[in-house]
Amino acid sequence: MQKKEERAQRETDFPLYLYHHGKNDRIYDLYGAHREIRDGQAGYIFRVWAPRSRSVSVVGDFNGWDCDSHVMYRMVDGESFELFIPALKQYDTYKYCITAQDGRRFMKADPVAFHAETSPATASKLYDLDGFEWKDGAYFKSIEKRNIFRSPMNTYEVNLLSWKRHEDGNFLSYRELAKELVPYVKSMNYTHVEFMPITEFPYEGSWGYQVTGYFAVTSRLGTPLDFMYLVDEFHKAGIGVILDWVPAHFPKDAHGLYEFDGQPLYESSQWDRMEHKSWGTRRFDYGRNEVLSFLISSACFFLDKFHIDGLRVDAVASMLYLDYDKRPGEWVPNIYGENKNLEAIAFLRKLNEAVFLRFPHALMIAEESTAWGLVTKPGSVGGLGFNFKWNMGWMNDMLSYTSLNPYFRMNNHSKLTFSMMYAFSENYVLPISHDEVVHGKCSLIGKMPGTYEEKFAGVRSFLGYMTAHPGKKLNFMGYEFGQFKEWNYHEGLEFFLRDDYELHGKLSVMVRDLNEYYKSTPSLYEIEDSWEGFEWLAPDDADKNIVAFIRRDGAGNEVIALTCFSGADVTDYLLGVNRKGKYKIVFNTDDKKYGGEGKITKKTVTAMKKASHGKAYSLELNVPKHTCLYLVREPDTPKSGKNNGKAI
Repeated sequence: MQKKEERAQRETDFPLYLYHHGKNDRIYDLYGAHREIRDGQAGYIFRVWAPRSRSVSVVGDFNGWDCDSHVMYRMVDGESFELFIPALKQYDTYKYCITAQDGRRFMKADPVAFHAETSPATASKLYDLDGFEWKDGAYFKSIEKRNIFRSPMNTYEVNLLSWKRHEDGNFLSYRELAKELVPYVKSMNYTHVEFMPITEFPYEGSWGYQVTGYFAVTSRLGTPLDFMYLVDEFHKAGIGVILDWVPAHFPKDAHGLYEFDGQPLYESSQWDRMEHKSWGTRRFDYGRNEVLSFLISSACFFLDKFHIDGLRVDAVASMLYLDYDKRPGEWVPNIYGENKNLEAIAFLRKLNEAVFLRFPHALMIAEESTAWGLVTKPGSVGGLGFNFKWNMGWMNDMLSYTSLNPYFRMNNHSKLTFSMMYAFSENYVLPISHDEVVHGKCSLIGKMPGTYEEKFAGVRSFLGYMTAHPGKKLNFMGYEFGQFKEWNYHEGLEFFLRDDYELHGKLSVMVRDLNEYYKSTPSLYEIEDSWEGFEWLAPDDADKNIVAFIRRDGAGNEVIALTCFSGADVTDYLLGVNRKGKYKIVFNTDDKKYGGEGKITKKTVTAMKKASHGKAYSLELNVPKHTCLYLVREPDTPKSGKNNGKAI
């Protein structure tokens, strides 16, 4: 018996050492509750870190929540506690009873629990993650062959609790979502989905951004194995899965990480770094090694156990700046007298290094809202080490521009073009996310000026422009069929609009076709990090509210994208092009099948020897208002006879 205990201790010594040095990215194998067999008895071994507590015990239904019956033993590090309890079974509820140094007692959920009671209950549940038979091997083999920077990435952002609901208002389960959401995303030709946070959270009004369970998916929709099934079904359909992940802050709910052992533990103890004042939450202590191990392990956990393709890291700016959301006198500069959070910078670099070491094909996407440099460059050159960053500047400029009455757009034309001043400085995602369709900001279609019909035309032209602009794409659910209501986390989307109203249905068809054209056209995604993949044709036609440019792939294939944001048709418009020949309109947002007026009847335009936009040749086009066109030059017809150098 003693030898077995000594061997078990030796097996935990090194993981504990790594944990306390900020280098354990698998603490989910050490801490939490794990099924074991000891001396022929099946049970669970519990481990928890609570360094300044006087004592810790495991409580639950099995002992009547008695804090004195199952007292844990201190481990070799003197800061962690463990206890084996036989005869427990999966789904049994438990918490840790923490006795603080001052004698206070309080109940805490397990920080590394794999499952939890459904809100408003707050206990952890015993759960074994083994046993799911993954069938996504072929998917990951295809990922290994893919260069994500040279591949299409068009993401559908989803709130799983409100994409669709049952008639009685109840949520769809993970398995029900697998039956409905997966085929929907597939049919609409997206390449990825991004889930708003599904890490366990107590308050639905936080949309999942106030996390209490960093190793558990929310039990509102089912079990961890049910969530695995959902991810597996997406992968079998060839669709990547990104999880919104929140390492910037956590809530002050009594059962969570908040002052876990009676004092600040996971949060910083420095007065100016402890709280996100306006959010009412606590900030993680990025200078504490154990917190680094905790957060990095959480990230790796979802990539490891749930086969997630990547993480969208929330609120990076709030981590980077000591004066974020603070007034003078409310923050203390770093040792260099700056407002940079040096510990947070080091954490983000360490996070990305650890993730890419284990998961080299992972997506690590920063939601960083400032002009912080080198976000998507390696830490070795001073970067943060992400491989993508949300382009919030583009988003703000474009939504500001498109919400204007067309009459005033000519004076704001730079908002259409300024993004190309920095488009290749980072690897960007163009985001129209959930944050842009709430709190009175209006839905995407609601932002558009004009009549009912003009609003739809505005959305169509905007999406055409966005799809052709350099950068990966992300749009929030509901935009694809023109939901006018802002997103409401209490309700499902209004799919009846798509089914019962013509323009809504036709917008959905256009989004489906546009997504397919993007996905199948390397010119629109293959080169997004240099001018080799982009060329302006008409950057400065402000008076006509027109922009036009070329997107080009590595083989030299080209697509011309022209967007007219004018409130009036533009006739006899001369667009300069590089070469003579015939140009075919391959996509037209004014097509009647998409809800447009169908004003363009001529599908092919021949370039004439007439200078325009600094080019020797030009196309003469009649461009309807609020319209985006894609044009492709047709191959030259081989000449017959001897003129081509060959006998026919």
